[in-house]
Amino acid sequence: MSLVATVHLVQLSPAASIRALRSVPSPGRVAGLRWADVGAGARFGRGVLPPPAPGRVALLALWEDDEAIDRFFAGEHPVAATFRPGWSVRLEPLRQTGRIAGMPRLVDDEQPVDDAEPVAVLTYGHTKYRTLKPFLQANQGATVDALDSPALLAATGLARPPRMVGTFSLWRTAAEMKDYAYRRGGGHSGAMLDHARIGFHHEALFARFRPYASAGAWEGRDPLASVAPAGAIGERAA
Repeated sequence: MSLVATVHLVQLSPAASIRALRSVPSPGRVAGLRWADVGAGARFGRGVLPPPAPGRVALLALWEDDEAIDRFFAGEHPVAATFRPGWSVRLEPLRQTGRIAGMPRLVDDEQPVDDAEPVAVLTYGHTKYRTLKPFLQANQGATVDALDSPALLAATGLARPPRMVGTFSLWRTAAEMKDYAYRRGGGHSGAMLDHARIGFHHEALFARFRPYASAGAWEGRDPLASVAPAGAIGERAA
């Protein structure tokens, strides 16, 4: 069985945001945790620079199983207390391209997904300083196309100084996400070509997931509630 991925989003005060960014849980000290990172959130926007989302903080994590997640968030770890009030989603890894040093492999082989299922996408990279400007310029077209897509349920930028950048997005169906990602002449296709040509990152991961449980609110709602009842997105593959 593959690992379980989770994304947790919470809105914090400026001081609490800084503390959260400095408090990445350690796999060696949390039972069942295999990897984690914390990043500041940013909104998707139409300009080159993503508009900030003050106070939005995201916890990205990989776990051995659902029981490890339950134990952590039922306990008294300060990171669990920070993110417990926010929105969270549990994710079954379906596909990955690229690798990040220190991050376990999410899935060995691409897993099937029905065209009508909702999917989540994570991009995560350690950007080269000298390519930051062309990276932002290349991503602008992809971001604008995503904002114009009725299939985009929700999305956030991610950043952790000095060089982690990423995005997390939720899509109404796998078919619509693939159309956005691979459409000839689209902004995302152009960004992928630029990434292959220039190499924006020292290392990068592009991953696709099946969301199977969510809880809480992201900007006042659960974005997955429109495609399935909250807390019951679908059955995780055995």
